[in-house]
Order: sequence, then C-alpha cells, then structure tokens
Amino acid sequence: MVSKDVSKRIKKLRSVIREHNYKYYVLDSPTISDAEYDRLFRELQELETQHPEFITPDSPTQRIGAEPLKEFASVKHKILMLSLQNVFSENELRAFDKRIKDRLHVNREIEYMCEPKFDGVSVSLLYEDGILTQAATRGDGAVGEDITQNAKTIASIPLKLHGKNYPKTLEVRGEVYIPTADFEKYNKLALGAGEKVFVNPRNAASGSLRQLDPKITAKRPLQIFCYSIVRMENGKLPIKHNTVFELLKNWGFRVNSEIKAVQGIEGCLDYYHKMEKIRNELPYQIDGVVYKVNDINAQQKLGIISRAPRWAIAHKFAAQEELTQVIAVEFQVGRTGALTPVARLKPVFVGGATVSNATLHNIDEIRRKDIRIGDTVVVRRAGDVIPEVASVILERRPKTSKIIDLPKRCPVCKSDVVKAEGEVVARCSGGLFCSAQRRESIRHFASKAAMNIEGLGSKVIEQLVTKDLIKNVADIYTLTVDQVANLERMGEKSAQNLITAIEQSKETTLTKFLYALGIREVGISTARILADHFGNLNDLIKADIETLQNIPDIGPVAALHITIFFKQHHNRELIDKLRKLGVHWSEGKVEAKQTLLGKSFVLTGTLETMTREEARDKLQELGAKLSSSISQRTSYVVVGKEPGSKFTKAKKLGIKILNEKEFLKLLHV
Repeated sequence: MVSKDVSKRIKKLRSVIREHNYKYYVLDSPTISDAEYDRLFRELQELETQHPEFITPDSPTQRIGAEPLKEFASVKHKILMLSLQNVFSENELRAFDKRIKDRLHVNREIEYMCEPKFDGVSVSLLYEDGILTQAATRGDGAVGEDITQNAKTIASIPLKLHGKNYPKTLEVRGEVYIPTADFEKYNKLALGAGEKVFVNPRNAASGSLRQLDPKITAKRPLQIFCYSIVRMENGKLPIKHNTVFELLKNWGFRVNSEIKAVQGIEGCLDYYHKMEKIRNELPYQIDGVVYKVNDINAQQKLGIISRAPRWAIAHKFAAQEELTQVIAVEFQVGRTGALTPVARLKPVFVGGATVSNATLHNIDEIRRKDIRIGDTVVVRRAGDVIPEVASVILERRPKTSKIIDLPKRCPVCKSDVVKAEGEVVARCSGGLFCSAQRRESIRHFASKAAMNIEGLGSKVIEQLVTKDLIKNVADIYTLTVDQVANLERMGEKSAQNLITAIEQSKETTLTKFLYALGIREVGISTARILADHFGNLNDLIKADIETLQNIPDIGPVAALHITIFFKQHHNRELIDKLRKLGVHWSEGKVEAKQTLLGKSFVLTGTLETMTREEARDKLQELGAKLSSSISQRTSYVVVGKEPGSKFTKAKKLGIKILNEKEFLKLLHV
C-alpha cells in the first residue's frame, strides 16, 4: 500500500513539475516561485532515490544521469536536415519571390511565414509515444551525431510531450543557442576560474552539444527554439506553416515570439527592417531572417534542390564580423583619466559601415586575447555599438608582430600612468592638469561638496572651456565679469553673481580642498581623514606610501593614488597657483562632526534642492553613505518627487521614510 502511495505521489509530482516547466519555458508565464519549484523537484528526487524502481527515462530528474560517452553514434536522418540558400539584397529577394510564383503558376501575392534566423546549432528531436527518444545534430544533412543525453540536459527541451493529443511518432526541428547575457556571464566565470572562454555564443552552443560528458553540457546555459515538424505518424500536418507553431507550443515546445505571417515581398521587407532595427535589443543573436511559403501544400509542390528547400530562403543581415589587420594601437584618455587602447585597423566593411578603429577595452583584455600589432583579427560591429576586436587569428601572426605595452606616461599631458593592483583600468594621474580631463576636473572642483561655486555648472563650464577661457581649475579665479557676461544666456547680473560665488569659494576647508583636487580614491570621507591626520597640506604632500597606509581607513590603492598625484610637478604647481590666487583654509582646523556616521540612505524620486550626486557628497561629509538598494540595514529612505518601487518596499520593511524637508533638516542645510 505504501509503495502504491509513493508511486502515485511520484506521478503527481512529475505532472506538476512538467506543467510548471511548460508555463515557464513555453508560455513564459510562471505561476510559482523558484523556491517552490525547487522544493517540488527535491521531493521528487528524494522519493526516486528511496524508490529507484519507479524511475522512468522521462522523469524531470533524469536530465543529467548518463555516463560519459566514448564517442558519438551516427544518426541517419529519415528526412534530410536541409540548409537554406541565402539572399543579401532586395533584388535577390524579389527574384526568389518571382521563382515561387512561376513554379506555382500564380500572379497573386504569396503569403510568407517570417522568422528570425538564429545564430545557433540545428538539432532534430524524435518522440515516440510522447517520450524523447533521440536527438541529433544536422551533420551533413543526411547523417548527424546522436546527442540525446546532452539534449536531455537542456531544460527547455521537453522529455515528455505536454497534453494528450500528440502523434505516436513526432520529429521536430529546432535551434539550440545560448542567450547573450548568459554567454557573457559564463565567459566571465570561466575566465575567473582559468577555464576556456568562447569566442561567440554559436561556438559555445556547438561546443557544448558535442561534449562526451553530459554533465559538462548541463553546466552550459543552453536554450532552444523549435520551428518545424518534419514527421508525424497518426497525425496530420496543418495546412499553414504558422499553425505548426501553435501545435508545437501546445505539445510543450518553446517557439519564438517574433514569428509573423505576412503578405508578399513588401511584408517580408518590412519584417526584415524591423528585425534589423531591434536585433541588438534581442536577448539572443540572429544573423538574418527566414522566409517560408506559408502554404504547406505549396511547399510540397515546390520541393527541394541541392539539399535546400525551394520554398524558403534566408535573408542575411550585413556581416557583423570580418577579418582585418591591426596596423597600430593608440591609448585615448577619457574625461576621468581612464586610458582606453584603440586599434587602428586596415579599413574593412562590417555591419553596414567601413571600420578603421576598434576598442581593445583595456590592457588586461589585450593580454587575455594576446592581441599584437600586425595581427590578423576578427573585428565585430553590432549596430551602433563601438566596434571591437573579438579575437586573433594566430595562424596568420607575422614574425614582425609587436607586443602592446601600457604607456608609462599619459599620451596627452605626460603625467604618470597608474594601474593599481587589482584594478582593470589604467589612469592618467594629472587630473588637474590634463587637458583630456579638463571639463570633468573643473566640474568636480566647483561642485557643492568641493569648492561649492554656485552657478558654475556643466553648461557654463562647457562654454568656458570651448572658448579657451579656462585651461585648468586655477583659471577659474582669473575670470572677469566681462568674460562671463559674453557667454550664452549670461547677462551682467548673472555674471556678477558667478564672480561673487567664485570669490566666496576662496575661503574653504582643507577637507573640501583635498576633495576638490579629484585625487583617485579620495572621496569626502577620505579627504576628512587626511585633513584630520595631517592638519596641513604640506605634510600630506611629503607623506610616502608607508606613512599613508598607517592611517586607519587608508588602503594601499588610495595611498598609491595620493602619492603619485602629489609627485607630479604640475599638480603641485597648480596647487601653489590656487593658493597665490587666494584659495585658503585654516591649517589644523578640526572639521565638522560626522553626525551621520555609519548610517545608510536610499533615495527614490527626484529632489528639488540638490542632485543625487550632491546628496551623496553631503552624506559622505557627515559620515553616511548613499546606497542604490534597500535592505534591512538601510537607515533612511529619502522620498522625492515621483518615487519608485523603493518607496513601497521601504514602507513594507518599516524603514524610516524622510521627505525632502526632513532630509535637509537632518543634513543641517
């Protein structure tokens, strides 16, 4: 009796789990949480472990259970796995449409089924009495490889068909792929673990399906879209191809949501342009679209030629990857001082445009990919995304190739380049002096938590820099009313107000001045620690790394950036110039108390009196921090105009909520 009850419970659990798989993978509409699903799955696993006599091949627990293979067996396809012919232009597509009409002896518009052309691996799935019995690769179209054990590890491939009205024998075709985000995440983890990284999602999917050990395949984030039925016994194919998708979906197969039936070639072209426009927003890679005559009887009349169907064609997008050569590498300096290596390439047409430059991201990426000057490389361009060097063709590396080294000095201002241990980005240390960083250094210098120059915002700074009135932060204090009044949207009164604000900013504190210098890793809290410890600027300038690291809360990275900043002769010259122009503070002065030390704030909505950055700076000044997410450790949630879901979450968790007036009172503003 116990055995009967266990068998009944196991069958019930399998049925419930399959239904939830169907809702999750096919309908994209889960009705239970992951935790609840895991609980059901674990219960089934435990019952099957205790009663192995009840285990069946179609059980959801049997996705990973087979022993590693010594080799793949061959599978002869009863129905050829056809490949598609390609068109690359509108004229070629219209010629395809004319051939269809001529062969069918019709003048009317042909109805076509349009589908994305997935950049994955084609597979064939065979079901007997609703149970997956065989999965095979395309191979040469006539003979493929048996990958049944690996296919079973893919959660979106049903082991048992959904519902009851399925045929005795069913053969389905589909495309196995890896979603773009999952591919990037997998490569990142593999890189960290010192394992193989893949060049692109297609190679990753292909390599994953051809693992002799299914446990390895199971670790790869594979998915499938099914797109055709090629064989049915005790069942009848629909009249239209678009209704095939409804059947597939009803039986538990995952189908793509972008499929569409259209009228005539104009409908096909509209679909093509739409997919071309959104391709980079899709969570998977496509390299074109596929058009199929929607009438299945017409498909059969049209037949095949050279292992390709006459009734279908692939309309390829402009190539997004091409081969070219690295001619040189230059390092560009961004507004925050970050050095980005850029490859100068032999011009090549890719992704619809001629590409002669491509980002190499950073020096660590160059070393990981082993890119050298003179190499033949794969360059990738996707829509408006900056072209990048994806990989190197090592077989074509010339003996004269040159290793790429990180420059020791900034290519713009000749300051030292700093790359701290554990950091990916290398940076120029001449923030105050470097012309590439001019706008950002001035904006930061004038900000509320720094020198607090009211009226010197981004638009005014942009004009002052463009007109060459400010070359560095010291030039702020040489501006005249007439110079400012000549700027756009700046009258005499506004100009006078800004000059007054500049004059008032000369009286500051050592903490604010240190923060204003924009030294890497020196926020308002670190600036205060330094000001309190040294009491004067001269002693700080003389301090070495060891002295700085002995100060509580000053780590090795911050110590490195501080010493290198003050080591630069032009930085010290600029500080001297600022002091001669009247910028001053009380040496040894005790700074304001950190009344909010250890408190955590989250902001939702828009504040009227300050920006999010200004709020962060003020909180740091008082010892608190501004976080982007709510947790039980959050002290306060500040609510501005049009708050988001964080407001609701804060109320639910019982976290103290402040309006803008209460927040300003807490900040003593």
